[in-house]
Amino acid sequence: MENIKSYIDTHKDRFITELIELLKLPSVSADPAFSQDVLNTAEAVKNALLEAGCEVAEVCETPGYPIVYGEKTIDTSLPTVLVYGHYDVQPPDPIELWDSPPFEPVIKETDIHPEGAIFARGACDDKGQMYMHVKALEMMVKTENLPCNVKFMIEGEEEVGSESLEWFVKNNREKLANGVILISDTGMIANDVPSITTGLRGLSYVEVEVTAANRDLHSGLYGGAVANPINVLTKMIAALHDENNHITIPGFYDKVEELAVEERKEMAKAPFSLEDYKATLDINDVYGEKGYSTNERNSIRPTLDVNGIWGGYTGEGAKTVIASKAHAKISMRLVPDQDWREITDLFQAHFESLAPSGVKVSVKPHHGGYPYVTPIDSVGYRAASKAYEATFGKTPIPQRSGGSIPIVSLFEKELKSKTILMGFGLNSDAIHSPNEHYGLWNYLKGIETIPYFYKYFTELSE
Repeated sequence: MENIKSYIDTHKDRFITELIELLKLPSVSADPAFSQDVLNTAEAVKNALLEAGCEVAEVCETPGYPIVYGEKTIDTSLPTVLVYGHYDVQPPDPIELWDSPPFEPVIKETDIHPEGAIFARGACDDKGQMYMHVKALEMMVKTENLPCNVKFMIEGEEEVGSESLEWFVKNNREKLANGVILISDTGMIANDVPSITTGLRGLSYVEVEVTAANRDLHSGLYGGAVANPINVLTKMIAALHDENNHITIPGFYDKVEELAVEERKEMAKAPFSLEDYKATLDINDVYGEKGYSTNERNSIRPTLDVNGIWGGYTGEGAKTVIASKAHAKISMRLVPDQDWREITDLFQAHFESLAPSGVKVSVKPHHGGYPYVTPIDSVGYRAASKAYEATFGKTPIPQRSGGSIPIVSLFEKELKSKTILMGFGLNSDAIHSPNEHYGLWNYLKGIETIPYFYKYFTELSE
């Protein structure tokens, strides 16, 4: 495996240039205005897989955006690794908060990334991390270090709920058969503290609408006499938490897995500075459910957050109206053993019960997914741990993540495979936010580490 490092040193400039070109494509799946760009990105990923060494690569049609599939088979008697990633990205809004245009990638040095980081939408989530696997395959093929078979399944709807992925998986079980699923869509604790994500939170995402009068009203003529949907909505949202930031939906916590004291103590061993955390976010204090640490609140506890709220007049100057409608988007992050469909139903029943008689309430479910926990004694996890040890020189820390990848539980159900989450991003990389970026060191370190996973997974599977 010695020639892996030299191959990266020789080709790293090209690896970076290719990623920059991919990041220029505005593959925003949430906005139909970018639909052709999403399709163009799928084609670009297919071509990249072919150039990297896949014998087969195709853009597979689905009811929504296509899935790019690729494979390289060297011996059917050897194990198969299925790589999952996504080529779609979040909307870049608010554009005015970007220091540089979101789809014109630039490399800048930062305190955390002194070697430079690529600033662009999708840099870390997930184009940069997905493309590590493409370049890792190229390196293994070119240096004759590919020890097993590999398949790729790269989708274009992850940022909007992966609606077509279940259809694709159920209709292609044999095609997708594998020994383990490998994903890089998570992060690690720090560049000098490698970690492997062992748990993901589930998700329930809904949109709510509160309606009063059949039109916007003059706030002088009607104020105080009819319900104001914005006032009502804010009161209803405020009632979803109590004074301890405990979610008030009846039955919400009934199936929540309570971690043992011993496991919470193990989690607490991970390096963490509360002062650095607050300084990085420019906040005076943290905020959350009483009785839990910051790292517990954002990983092993369920949450409910308003992601957007609007209604009435929001333009320049003043317009004295009582809006006819008010809206909000709300997400709930879930933990084992919560069922996102049950939680969605519980939310709807409770939210409707909070409404006064003067308004009508509508709850529209968007998408969701189940929590996932991967065992740390599996062949896949042990292979990942040895891979990090080989390139970082230290054993990675198992860590539960606060994020959600809803399709992971789907993979286990339909493909009967465990998923290994080898992320190389950092919490400070501003994913989903303005000025998203990905360290060049992290990108190249991922390309270096991934081949070792293949090596050790093949050896441990014998």
